[in-house]
Amino acid sequence: MSTTAFDVIIIGEGIAGLTAAGALAKHGLSAATFEQQIFGGLVLNINELDPAPPGGEAGGAAFAAEMTQANAEAGVTSIQEPVTAVAAADGGFGVTTEGGGYRARQVIVASGARLKMLGVPGETEFEGRGVSKCADCDGPMFQNETVAVIGGGDSALQEAQVLTHYCGKVLLIHRGAAFRAQQRFIDRVQANEKIESRFGTTVEAIVGGQMVEKLRLRSAAGTEEIPCAGVFAYIGLEPNTGFLPAGVQCDARGFITAGDTLETAVSGLWAVGAVRSGCGGSLADAMAEARRAADAVAARLK
Repeated sequence: MSTTAFDVIIIGEGIAGLTAAGALAKHGLSAATFEQQIFGGLVLNINELDPAPPGGEAGGAAFAAEMTQANAEAGVTSIQEPVTAVAAADGGFGVTTEGGGYRARQVIVASGARLKMLGVPGETEFEGRGVSKCADCDGPMFQNETVAVIGGGDSALQEAQVLTHYCGKVLLIHRGAAFRAQQRFIDRVQANEKIESRFGTTVEAIVGGQMVEKLRLRSAAGTEEIPCAGVFAYIGLEPNTGFLPAGVQCDARGFITAGDTLETAVSGLWAVGAVRSGCGGSLADAMAEARRAADAVAARLK
């Protein structure tokens, strides 16, 4: 069976991957992007990009769709298959998916990250029945209800703010003594009368019948159950790296470490965006380093 070959394979069709692929196409290189779910990554869950990158004011889904269309017109091949393995082979790389095998001279890993789970009883059972990962998508389901957002970073505070457009009350639950988000997000939360912040508090269980009905919380005061119709956890990210070849180095949390050039310890394999240890976190950061990696790859291959 013949193996399809490209100059560069980009793993992931989030904003970083789409940016890298578009830049490579402009350099005249053949590029293919691989995605196991749907283009756009986590940005699809965001209706209002804040801060918005240039051209991203229309919202996450529209922004990603425009990039995907532009890449298609530039000749980028989009393959909707999950990558299961990457291995160095014959001076390049073999990339294996559930559907077959592919070859590339270089590989850019832009597989991003996924939201961490709380790991408490009821979380898996009530997925789609009150437990959600997208405030913009599912917020309208909770008109005038009480919902809880778990976390203390930028995403948690932004999503709490979004939910106030629909919900009667938003409980913002954080295990720490203070939020770790940017001050501008903290200021907005503190000014919103619909948001009640609880510090030093953890979730012990999600409770309900057909749908979520309560949260069991623990704090210094003890354990309590509070009425709650929806639960949105934003407690951090886990990298999507299960396909990496031996030799790629990662930090203690599993994110890929790369040098200043964004090349990993495996020559010819690069890492950009949320999957990389030290990524700035904003879309602008991910796009900037995707372009840097694409330029470096192009310089090597030409």
